Amino acid sequence: MAKRVLTASSSTEGFFQALPVIPPQYTFPEHVSSHDSSRRRTATSLADDKILARILNIYLPHDAVQVAQDIHRMARLALHPSVLVYAVDTEMHHPTLRPLTTFGEENRHDPLWTTAGWKALKNIGFQEGVVAVGYQKQNLSWNRRLHSWALGHLWTCTASMTGCPMAMTNGAATLLSKHLHDDDGDQPGRKEVIAEAYRRLTSRNPNDAWTSGQWMTERSGGSDVSATETVARRLDEEEIEQQSASGRDKDAVGLLLGPWRIDGFKWFSSATDSDITILLAQTTRGLSAFYVPMRRRTDSKPPPIHESQDEEYLTELNGIRVQRLKDKLGTKSVPTAELELKGARAWLIGREGQGIKEVSSILNITRLSTAGGSAANWSRGLAVCRAYTRVRKVRGILLEDNPQHLRWMADETVKYWAATHLLFFGVALQGTMEQDWDAMVKTTPSEQLIPRDKDAVSNLLRLLTPVAKAQVSVASVDGLRECMECLGGVGYCENNEDGGLLNIAKIYRDNLVNPIWEGTVSVMAEDVVRVIVDKRLGNGNVIKNVLRPFAEHILKICSNSFPKECEVVHEELRKLTHLVSALPREGLLYHGRLILRYLETVVCACLIMFDGLVHDEETVKVGASRWIWMRITAGNENPQQTSWVEDVKMDKRIFLGEDQPRRAGKL
Repeated sequence: MAKRVLTASSSTEGFFQALPVIPPQYTFPEHVSSHDSSRRRTATSLADDKILARILNIYLPHDAVQVAQDIHRMARLALHPSVLVYAVDTEMHHPTLRPLTTFGEENRHDPLWTTAGWKALKNIGFQEGVVAVGYQKQNLSWNRRLHSWALGHLWTCTASMTGCPMAMTNGAATLLSKHLHDDDGDQPGRKEVIAEAYRRLTSRNPNDAWTSGQWMTERSGGSDVSATETVARRLDEEEIEQQSASGRDKDAVGLLLGPWRIDGFKWFSSATDSDITILLAQTTRGLSAFYVPMRRRTDSKPPPIHESQDEEYLTELNGIRVQRLKDKLGTKSVPTAELELKGARAWLIGREGQGIKEVSSILNITRLSTAGGSAANWSRGLAVCRAYTRVRKVRGILLEDNPQHLRWMADETVKYWAATHLLFFGVALQGTMEQDWDAMVKTTPSEQLIPRDKDAVSNLLRLLTPVAKAQVSVASVDGLRECMECLGGVGYCENNEDGGLLNIAKIYRDNLVNPIWEGTVSVMAEDVVRVIVDKRLGNGNVIKNVLRPFAEHILKICSNSFPKECEVVHEELRKLTHLVSALPREGLLYHGRLILRYLETVVCACLIMFDGLVHDEETVKVGASRWIWMRITAGNENPQQTSWVEDVKMDKRIFLGEDQPRRAGKL
C-alpha cells in the first residue's frame, strides 16, 4: 500500500477561504412599469435586505420612482471600492488635536484635524441628499422622512460615523424650520441668519452645505440638562461695538454674529468639526436654546493668489477652545471633544427659558436617527453573515446547508425584521406630522396603519420614539454580537482589508454607543412614563385612547391570518393596560423597562403581522409568527406542529431569501 503523501500549507499555498461577496441591499426593477403592482414583488425578490424592500412597499406609493432610484443608487454607492477606501481611511486615521501654535500660543485657527476620508464621506452624504431629501417640499406624494431614513439605512455603515453629524444636522434643520418666519424681535439680523443656516443645513451642494453639532452634555448633568452650568448673557451695545471694531462680529461666511455671549464647559460634544451648533445655556429666565456658529472672521486677510480672487478672510474658533478629544471604545472616526466656551457669540432661539421645549424637536429626530443607525448596522452585519454563509465550509459542508446554523440565523433575521419595522413606523409617523395624509398615506397600504387624525399621530410618535430608540438600539447590540459569532474568529478581528466590508468588529464597537447616545434606556423609560402620565396627551390617557385603539384595529384586520398570534398579543396589550392603570407614577418608573418591553412587543407584533398581510407570502407570515412566539413565550415553539425538516427549508428562505412562490396581497 502506497504511503499517503502529506503536503504542508504555506502563506501562499493550501486552503484559502473564498471572499464573501455582499450584493446591493436594494434593487429597483427598471424593466417593470412604475404603476404595476408587480414592481413591488419584483423589488422584494431582488433585494438582499428583504425587510427594507417590504417596508418601502408598505409606506410608499407605486409611482415613487424617484425614491426607488435614489435607494437603488445608494445601495451600490455604499459598496463601491472607490467609496469604501474613504471609510477605511477614517478607521485607520483618527481625528487629532493640535491645541498650540509653534511658539506655544493657543491655536484658535485649526486645532482639530480630520482625515480626507472623513471629509469625502461627508460630501457624499450631502450630494446624495441623506438629510436634504427630507426637506424637499416639492415632493408631496411620498413620505420625505422615509426617503431620508431609507438612504441612511444603506449609507450608515460605509459613512463611518459621518451619520452622526448628519443626524444632528437633521435635528437642527427641523428646529430652525420652526423659526424661519419669526421676526427679529430684539435681535436685529436673526431672521436672515436663521434662513441662511437652514438653507445650508438642507443643501446638497458640498461647497456650501453645513453640518451641525449638538452640545447639551455637561459634567454635572449628563442626560439631566436641568443641571446645565453654561451661562448666557446679553451683550451691551458697547461690547458689540468693540467686537465690530476688531473685525470679529461676523461668522465664517459673513453673517452677523448674535448678541448673546456664552461661557461654560461642555463635557461631551460630538462632531466638533461641524459648522454650527445648537446648545443649551442658563439665562436669568431659565434654560434657553442658542444657535452658535463654530467659527468667526478675524481682521486679517490672506494674501491674494491672483488679482481676480474674491475677497477672503481668515477665521478662528468663535470663543471655543477644544480642550481634549475623547478616547472612546468605538466611534473613533468622529471627533468628540470637551469644549470650553469663553465669549462664544450666539443667537437665542425662541424665547428665554423655553430651551427644553425647543430642543425637543431635535431630540425626536436624533433619537429616531439613533434607532435608524442601529438598524442599519444590524442590517450590514446580517448581509455579511448571508454572504459568508454561502461560501464558508465546515467539515466539507457549506454553512448554507447546516440546519443548526440556518435556524440560528433565521431567528436573528426575524428579530431584525421586527426592530426595523418599529423604527420605520416611527419615521413614517414623523413624516405624516409634516405632510398631508390624503396626498401621502392614502395611496399606500399604510393607510391601515397610520391614523388620519394628526393628534393621534402626534401622540403615537411621542410615545413610541423613546421606545424605538431604546429597544432597537439594545437589540442591535445583541444582534451584531451574534453576527460576529457567525464569522467565528474572522468576526472578532479588525478586518480593514477589502474595503473593510468584513469588519463587523468595527460596526459592533461603533454601535455600542447607541443605547447611551441621546439618552440611556433608563432615560427613555422615564420619558415613556412622562408621556403616559401626561394628561394633555390622548385625552388624558394615551395608552387607553391612542395605543389601544391602534393595536386593536391592526389585530382585528390580522386576526383571520394570525388567529392564535392575535390572541396572545391582545393579552400582552391587556397586561400593559392593566399595569399602567394600576400604578402611580412612582410605580410606573419602577417598572419602566418592563413598560418599554410591553410597548415594543405589542407594536412590533402588529407591524410584523401587517407585513404578512400586505405581502401574502409564506416566508413573511412564518417569520412574523415565529417572532411573536419567541418574544411572548420566551423561546417556546409555535404550538402548530411542523416537521423540523420542513422548518430547515423555511429557515433558509427566511435567512438567505431564497426564491419562493408569491401571491399578490390584498387587505
